[in-house]
Amino acid sequence: MDVHLHTPASSDFQESGITYLDILQRAEARGLDILAFTDHNTVAGYRALREEIDDLELLERKGRLLPEEKKRLGEYRRLLEKILLLPGFEFTATFGFHIIGLFAPGTTVREIEHILLSLNVPPDQLDLGSSTVGATADVLTAYRLINQAGGIVIAAHANSTNGVAMRGFGFGGQTKIAYTQDTNLHALEVTDLEQKGRRTTAAFFNGSKPEYPRRMHCIQGSDAHRLSRDPHNQKNLGVGDRATEVLVPELTFASLRDVFLANDFAVTRPHRASAKEAFDYILAAREEGESIVQSFHESAAQRGGRQYAVLADVCAFANTNGGTIYVGVGPDPKTAPVEVPNVAELIEQLQSEIDRKITPRLEVTVDAQETRGKKIVRLIVPRGSDPPYAIDDNKIYVREETETSLAVRDEIVQLVRRGRAEVAPPRLASVGPVAEEEGVVPPPAEIGIVPLPAPPPSESREPIKAPLTGVEIVATEERDGIKYHTMRDLRNGSIVKNVTRSSARRLWHYAITEKEAHPTPDTLAIAWVGAIGLWKKYQRAGATRYDLVQRADGELRLYYGVTEDGIHGEWKKVVGGEEE
Repeated sequence: MDVHLHTPASSDFQESGITYLDILQRAEARGLDILAFTDHNTVAGYRALREEIDDLELLERKGRLLPEEKKRLGEYRRLLEKILLLPGFEFTATFGFHIIGLFAPGTTVREIEHILLSLNVPPDQLDLGSSTVGATADVLTAYRLINQAGGIVIAAHANSTNGVAMRGFGFGGQTKIAYTQDTNLHALEVTDLEQKGRRTTAAFFNGSKPEYPRRMHCIQGSDAHRLSRDPHNQKNLGVGDRATEVLVPELTFASLRDVFLANDFAVTRPHRASAKEAFDYILAAREEGESIVQSFHESAAQRGGRQYAVLADVCAFANTNGGTIYVGVGPDPKTAPVEVPNVAELIEQLQSEIDRKITPRLEVTVDAQETRGKKIVRLIVPRGSDPPYAIDDNKIYVREETETSLAVRDEIVQLVRRGRAEVAPPRLASVGPVAEEEGVVPPPAEIGIVPLPAPPPSESREPIKAPLTGVEIVATEERDGIKYHTMRDLRNGSIVKNVTRSSARRLWHYAITEKEAHPTPDTLAIAWVGAIGLWKKYQRAGATRYDLVQRADGELRLYYGVTEDGIHGEWKKVVGGEEE
C-alpha cells in the first residue's frame, strides 16, 4: 500500500498533464493493492476522479459514449476492481504539523469536506490544495475528529519536517508525548522504516521508552507529488516508491483499520520491490534485544520451569506495559533458532495454561511464526486493563527493563491503584509544570490537549531532570542491624519501601550493594559536566548501563543502572552522546 500521495489537486504537484487514470495505472505497475489520495487540506482530487467516472457512466446510460470514452471507463472499472482506492487528505494543523486522514471508499466527498471545515479549513480554500491554510485546529482535535468519523489517523512523516515527533525542536517534550501517544492516533508514518538501530523512529516508539509507553504502528509512504521519481532529485519520490506491505484477511478499509487498532506489530513491514529475502521481524526483534516490552525463550518445556518462565513474562508484561514473547529463539541474533518441534501442540498448551493460571482473564494472542526457516511461537501480551494480574492467584510479576521479577508490596499497591484508575470514568488532564518538574508522565489515556510551550528564556535555566530509567535510593534506615532502603524507580517514579539487600531484585541488589559499600562516591572519580556526572559505565544483562551523579541542593543524588533509553538532554553530554 501507498497511503500518502498527492494528485494534481495539490498546489505543489510537480508534473503537468498528469491525469487521475495515469496515477491508478502507475499504481498498478508498481504492484500496489491499496492507494490513497491525500491532497493538502482538500479532497478535490478524489472528487475529480469520481466526477469523471460519474460523467462517463451517465454517457454510457444514455448510449452516447465515444469509443475512447468507453475504453477509459473500462480502464477505470478494471483498476478500481483491482486496487482499493481510499479517499483522504493531509491536514495542516496548528504550528504546521501534518496529519493524514483516510476514509472508507463509501464515504462521500461532502462528509470528508465537513470534517475539513470542522478543522477550521476556510471554505474558500477547500479546493486549493494548499499546505498553508492559516489558523486551523490543533493536532489532538484533528486526531479525535478523524477517528470519531471512522477514519484512520496517521501522523505524516512524523520524524521529518512538519512531523509530530518534533524533530529539530529544542522544546516541547510534553507536547511531543501527547502528539505521539494520543489514543486517537493510529499510526506514525516515518521515513527511516528500513533503517536499523536504536536511533530509528520505530525503535524509539516501540514501547520501551519510559516517557513513550504506548507502542506505535509505524509505516512508510511515498508522499509522492509526481508520477515517477525525479531523476534530478532522488528525494522527490513517485507513486509507490516508498510503500508498506500489510497482512490483511481481505482487501477492505475495515480490515486495514483493524490492523492499526490491534496489538500485532508484525503485520506491516516495508515493501522491498527487489529484495531477495523477505523481511524477518523475529530477526529484527532479536537485533533489538531483550527489553521491557519483549523477551526470548529457547524453550517452553514444562521440565526445568521453562514454561513457568514464559507465563511469568506474560503476567509481568500485562502488569507493566504489554509486550511480545518469542519461544524457540534466544536473544542473540547470531545464534540459530532452536525451533519448536510441535508448534500447534505448544500453542494449544500455552493458551490453556494462560487461561487456567493467570487471573483475571487476559486475552493473549498465541500464534506460529517463522524465522530463518524455523518455526517458532509468538505471544502478544496486551497491557492489562484490570491489574494486578497473578499466576495461581498469588504470584504477581512485573517487568523491569530486561528482567521479570515478583512484585513487592508497594508495587502491588500501585498496580491496584492503576486498576482502579483505569475503570474510573475517563478524564482529560493537562500536563502542568508540576508534572514536568517531578518527571511524572501521565499515561496516554490521560494526556489532554497541551499547547506548544514557548522556549524558556535563556537566562532562566530549569534544573536538570533525573534520568528516565534505573533506580535511586532515596532513604535508608537501620533496624536491628539491618539496613532498610527506600527505592525510587526512575522509569515511573514509583516508591518502594523496606527493601533489604537480601530481598532486593537484581538491579536493586546492585544499587544497595554499591550504596552500602560507597555511601559517598569519590568525587574525583566522577567525570563532571557542570552539576551532573558519570561515575561508572558497565555492561549488565546485555545492555550498557551507567551510574550517574547529580548535585542538587547541596547533596549528591546517585542514579544506578541507567540504560541508554533513560539518557536525555544534558545527560547525553555526560555519557558521550549528542544532546537531544
